[in-house]
Amino acid sequence: MVKTIEWADGKVIMLDQSRLPIEVRYIECDNYLTVAEGIRNLWIRGAPAIGIAAAMGVALAAQDIEAETYEGFAEKLEPVFSAFLATRPTAVNIRWAVERLKVFLAKHREERVQRLRELLVQEANGILEEDIRINRAIGEWGAQFIRDGDTVLTHCNAGSLATGGYGTATAPMLVAREQGKKFEVVADETRPVLQGARLTAWELMQEGIPVTLITDNTAGALMKNGEIDLAIVGTDRTALNGDVANKIGTYTVAVLCKEHGIPFYVAAPLSSIDFSIASGDLIPIEERGAEEVTHIFGTCRIAPEGVKVRNLAFDVTPARYVSAIITEKGAFRPVDVRDLARPGADLEKLRIVGAMKGPLS
Repeated sequence: MVKTIEWADGKVIMLDQSRLPIEVRYIECDNYLTVAEGIRNLWIRGAPAIGIAAAMGVALAAQDIEAETYEGFAEKLEPVFSAFLATRPTAVNIRWAVERLKVFLAKHREERVQRLRELLVQEANGILEEDIRINRAIGEWGAQFIRDGDTVLTHCNAGSLATGGYGTATAPMLVAREQGKKFEVVADETRPVLQGARLTAWELMQEGIPVTLITDNTAGALMKNGEIDLAIVGTDRTALNGDVANKIGTYTVAVLCKEHGIPFYVAAPLSSIDFSIASGDLIPIEERGAEEVTHIFGTCRIAPEGVKVRNLAFDVTPARYVSAIITEKGAFRPVDVRDLARPGADLEKLRIVGAMKGPLS
């Protein structure tokens, strides 16, 4: 697995994914503002990974906070929490990490401030280790949907680079390979930042998994020709009704899968399910700068100067296009997502078992 982020020697070390695959470069962040900048500028990206980064960034900021009481310490952390919440609005994992740390701190309010600093580092590292375990579990539940000889389509990057390790959408691929299955992957390039071309293709090649890179507008033709057996993508936020927000272009892939009778799976940790919103209509969609579209890597212009640009970073795929949502607790129909938050829910009864032949109606 490619190491995306870690805490070392009192610093947050993150892989600068904006430079891949040309250069493998790690950035040492010695203050939380640099971590926030890394999230905003896509040095680190992917919902689970930026949640981990936010947690580590908060822990980093805490090391420099001087306070005599818990109340004073917590008050000085509030601007730090706000800074991370403002970086990327669509992915729910940043908010999840912030709320988790707030609850964690409140439970340890009787501790001395120095101890609180240490505990925040431990909790941030715990979130990283927990994410790797969760992703492995996603892989074990999801591998059942990959059959020997399949060709799997994926969009954007939901591998180790987007998480603490193992990935979400790539986890079923890694486990299926461990099980001895022979399959191939087709990766969409994923305009405009090319996460599929730069990251997914590179990462799968590092793992020795056969991968073919295509332009985003090639997927439909391959489906029509019978060259795609299933699609697996990640998600930055899932709503209560099973709608999913993922990298722009995911909705297009899902509609094409439905038209061609191809299963469309979404791999996501429970932490990326937002049980507070009823549907994907309420998910805020980040819009990014025009330069990502008009230029390649910010240097080479490919569009006329002054042209109007819309650069939506995400789109929402309605639950009716999703065959199953694969989590660390099992694979479930989108309509059953709401039950995952219900105490005492019979997950055994709700789980989907066995590969599908086509999308759910």
